[in-house]
Amino acid sequence: MESNKTPRFLTQGVIHWCIKANALSCGECIQVGAKCGWCTDTQEFLKQGEPTSARCDELESLRKRGCAAAKIENPHGSQRILKNKAVTNRKKGAEKLQPEDITQIQPQKLSLNLRSGEPQNIKLKFKRAEDYPIDLYYLMDLSYSMKDDLENVKNLGTSLMKEMSKITSDFRIGFGSFVEKTVMPYISTTPAKLLNPCTGDQNCTSPFSYKNVLKLTSNGEQFNSLVGKQQISGNLDSPEGGFDAIMQVAVCGEHIGWRNVTRLMVFSTDAGFHFAGDGKLGGIVLPNDGKCHLENNMYTMSHYYDYPSIAHLVQKLSENNIQTIFAVTEEFQPVYKELKNLIPKSAVGTLSANSSNVINLIVDAYNSLSSEVILENSKLPEAVTITYQSRCKNGVVNEGENGRKCSNISIGDEVSFNINITAQGCPKQVKPESIKIKPLGFTEEVEILLNFICECECHKHGIKNSDMCHNGNGTFECGFFNINITAQGCPKQVKPESIKIKPLGFTEEVEILLNFICECECHKHGIKNSDMCHNGHGRCECRVCICDANYTGSACDCSLDASTCLASNKQICNGRGICECGTCRCTDPKFQGPTCEICPTCPGVCTEHKECVQCRAFGTGEKKDTCERDCSYFNLIKVKDRDKLPQPVQAFPLMHCKERDANDCWFYYTYAVNNTEKEVHVVEALECPAGPDIIPIVAGVVTGIVLIGLALLLIWKLLMIIHDRREFAKFEKEKMNAKWDTTENPIYKSPINKFKNPNYDVLRE
Repeated sequence: MESNKTPRFLTQGVIHWCIKANALSCGECIQVGAKCGWCTDTQEFLKQGEPTSARCDELESLRKRGCAAAKIENPHGSQRILKNKAVTNRKKGAEKLQPEDITQIQPQKLSLNLRSGEPQNIKLKFKRAEDYPIDLYYLMDLSYSMKDDLENVKNLGTSLMKEMSKITSDFRIGFGSFVEKTVMPYISTTPAKLLNPCTGDQNCTSPFSYKNVLKLTSNGEQFNSLVGKQQISGNLDSPEGGFDAIMQVAVCGEHIGWRNVTRLMVFSTDAGFHFAGDGKLGGIVLPNDGKCHLENNMYTMSHYYDYPSIAHLVQKLSENNIQTIFAVTEEFQPVYKELKNLIPKSAVGTLSANSSNVINLIVDAYNSLSSEVILENSKLPEAVTITYQSRCKNGVVNEGENGRKCSNISIGDEVSFNINITAQGCPKQVKPESIKIKPLGFTEEVEILLNFICECECHKHGIKNSDMCHNGNGTFECGFFNINITAQGCPKQVKPESIKIKPLGFTEEVEILLNFICECECHKHGIKNSDMCHNGHGRCECRVCICDANYTGSACDCSLDASTCLASNKQICNGRGICECGTCRCTDPKFQGPTCEICPTCPGVCTEHKECVQCRAFGTGEKKDTCERDCSYFNLIKVKDRDKLPQPVQAFPLMHCKERDANDCWFYYTYAVNNTEKEVHVVEALECPAGPDIIPIVAGVVTGIVLIGLALLLIWKLLMIIHDRREFAKFEKEKMNAKWDTTENPIYKSPINKFKNPNYDVLRE
């Protein structure tokens, strides 16, 4: 609205931002900022032409404009400590205290009154208590590559108890193991491999996802005994299903036995990890629900829910105050160091090849984790901000994000935090809120109750039907009037009307549109009782059903009779659900159907329906003669190939099956229950091993014989050449060693004989 006169506060130069807000009430004014006030003076404060919003101005400006200090509404925030138990001071060996009697953070509960733009400062004190109890859960990878590690861990209980006794007199230890999801392609699902997944003569246990072997206990000998009975298992791929196990350890507090003390989880492996999205490889698309699914200490939903995401794990570990120690081999150090950066209050240690250094690793990691305190807060209400400043050991002061933490804290050291909490306006729904601040990895927390100052004190003292208003037709509060508009009956012609109000001294008018309600909704719609209240199970009184006995609900459509929820075992909803309005609502996601007796994804489903699918789809199998009688309980739908089979969706569970008949032919199908209808989709063609092709076989045999013959001939020829060369060499050697001249023949004998006549000399004479 524009005034026909220039308001006085506009002539002073710059308009203060309190005025710019155009607050029309005291409550709106004090939400603009901590320096804004509201003048409640009714005598000559507003001059002609000045709007009601001119009552809201900067405090000094209001005083200069003539508003007395007693007439200025300017509420301030405040705080009150509700619980302030001193931090515990005691030495090791002193009288043993229960965990709930030990205090490390002070104060424990406060109440704040917040005014918009005005910060409230609170101071928290933290002191590490000596001899603080510790719960440690050892979560180990039992895939085959960890065989030698298991041998060393079998004696970990008593050894670790002895070492940790140097730190605390109250120490408990537990043990769990994990391998992988029990579906392809993570493990082999052949019957033999399901019994023993290892090769050769190795005796391994059946694969499993996660097993809680030992609840937290102070008996180290029991740890050694139970862990000593564990066997290695096996899987197909290198990454393991450890994230499934971590999630269950975090959320299954009653099964694990966590106390409200320091909670440590040691995650020991020599491999990487699967995370959210990897479950699609096994046909698992439902996101991990972050709930406990342990039955007989075994995780039963690994085939149903995907692996958790890293963010989901961070949330659950933080909620349950669990500090994680990743004990991994050198090869995977880079991977887990990156993971550590994403998980607050976690540490990474290098595990030796056979886990022989695990005790030193745990002690070092614990000392590292416990020497740092990091504060975190729960989700802040709308329009509330928080800042931290830490005052740490040796006078170190940190602000910003580093203001949340202090490092290098020893037992007995005390540090403090200054925390500013500020409201920037009021939330849409003005009601008390609460936030919690806690040190990560610790169970203690500080609860802060928040109350918002959204109205002025003068609002509480408003005078309704004030004589200062015309005929008492309004409320006088905070120096101005709220006008009441009341209809005195209905006009003859019921239609929207409008009235106009023009503030004194202004040229513009305010138009108010009036709508008259002159009949009840039930009369207007004319709905009969039988139509609205579920076929006569109640009576309608002005569109509200008054239900008969044994019926409830807004339309009397909810029967309280539980007989329709009885399962075949005479239990309500098979003990797996809740009977609501005569219908079972299954609380166990594996089960469904009218009485929660159908479990389409339980182990053995494929085998259970194999014969019926075989006889109906292919006319073979053991039930082919009784197929019509025994196998008509599901709808059969044939598809051309495996790509056309339905995939798992959120709406209803579905099981993928692969079975083999007597002729070694494979057939593929899915089994699902959609509401109450059982559906089987089957690939119409069998995958059978192809028969032998004679021509290639004969040609191959002949070719093989010829090639073998040629090879033998070549070998014989080669041997002959070698033999001849050896004989010739021998001859040459003997020739060189001969002792006679090559010009004489040692066996030569001359054909000439010489004889001497004995009488020759006599005759000569």
